[in-house]
Amino acid sequence: METLTPAEVAAVLGISPNRVRQLLREHKLMAVPGSGNSKIPTDFLQDGAVLRHLPGLITVLKDGGFSDEEVFEWLFRPDESLPGTPVDALRSDRHTEVTRRAQALAF
Repeated sequence: METLTPAEVAAVLGISPNRVRQLLREHKLMAVPGSGNSKIPTDFLQDGAVLRHLPGLITVLKDGGFSDEEVFEWLFRPDESLPGTPVDALRSDRHTEVTRRAQALAF
């Protein structure tokens, strides 16, 4: 998995590194758990922006009681029925199915 630092993400998004850290605190973006917010997967960015439905999906899972580690693991867990991972599905604009699954898991 390729990752970027907050400064690198800020350059991609055209915002300040402080704004990237704020997105991380607000759970609108995630870093690799245990990396201290220093490794953000490139899969969470697309076309110069945060992956469109990622913040909402993180919110659904966090509100459902998932820890940061569980959210991250779920996002990158291969699922033959999708196919691929939930992040792959988000990147290919199949967010409805991913969100439905997250809601079912969380509640």
